[in-house]
Amino acid sequence: MQARQPPQDRILDAAMRVFRRHGFRRSSIEQAAEEAGLTRQALYHHFSSKEALFRAAIERLYEQALAAERAAAETAEQAGQDLAGIVIAEIGARLGALFAALEASPHLDELLSEHLAQARDLHQTYSARFGGEVAATIARVCRARKLELTGGVTVEELARCVEMAIHGAKSVYPSMQPADACLKQIAVMLRMLIAGAIAPPPTPPAKKSQRTTGDRK
Repeated sequence: MQARQPPQDRILDAAMRVFRRHGFRRSSIEQAAEEAGLTRQALYHHFSSKEALFRAAIERLYEQALAAERAAAETAEQAGQDLAGIVIAEIGARLGALFAALEASPHLDELLSEHLAQARDLHQTYSARFGGEVAATIARVCRARKLELTGGVTVEELARCVEMAIHGAKSVYPSMQPADACLKQIAVMLRMLIAGAIAPPPTPPAKKSQRTTGDRK
């Protein structure tokens, strides 16, 4: 028998469907309550306003993206992918989770704008956490595989460059759509970036040729 979904999860799932369908401005507590199969009073028991409901939905979305990122990095590491492949996998999983939540919404631009207006502090907090996750991955893989960064670049600086590459993709793909093309471009940039940041392995000393007794004159 399938376990019942916790009330807050059910409400947030319903709220996300409503926000995706109507945008933030045209959505209401009543619509979210109806979508969740609750009365307005029952929903107010969990969330005091539409703004609070929106912030909670955004925070849960960020947490889901963070979990997807960690799981993808672990899977890619276990599969033996190189550092670039591991970072690309975790960034793809993070953005894929975000894309999936807002997929096909005709109000995507408004939702992205409102999430900064209503939850800028959450955006800043999770941006730092996402960057920290990338830095942890880079440090872990470099340590395990005895990789070194070149040119005095630190793990934190490389992670920051990874995040800057993602933000740079927005200049080509507003709202990061279409998602497939955006992710492909990000993957190309990250592979080039990480390849340039990894120091080449040291060249082994040349072996001295050994002459046999018969070769000597």
